[in-house]
Amino acid sequence: MIPALGLLAGILVGIFVRPDAPFWLQPYLPIAVVAALDAVFGAIRAVFDGVFSDKVFIISFASNVTIAAMLVFLGDSIGVGSQMSTGIVIILTLRIFSNAAAIRRHFFKA
Repeated sequence: MIPALGLLAGILVGIFVRPDAPFWLQPYLPIAVVAALDAVFGAIRAVFDGVFSDKVFIISFASNVTIAAMLVFLGDSIGVGSQMSTGIVIILTLRIFSNAAAIRRHFFKA
């Protein structure tokens, strides 16, 4: 439940504060958000499975965002930034939907 509350708090802060990102950071933000959502949905699934660990969540969250940003930076460096970003989004979105399906199965017992 902690990850869901953190996600809700982050969404509310983002809506009401409306932060502006520096121009150089803008290509990395969508990827970082998708990577963070992957960690959050994985944590929610772990809560339902009864194996949630706050240490694993923090490490997963930080490493997902860092690795995704590094891959986008690498893609930009070799000239395939948009293709690399698309690939990362596809992979992380598949993981998010996989976790959402497991959450749904657990929640509805189906």
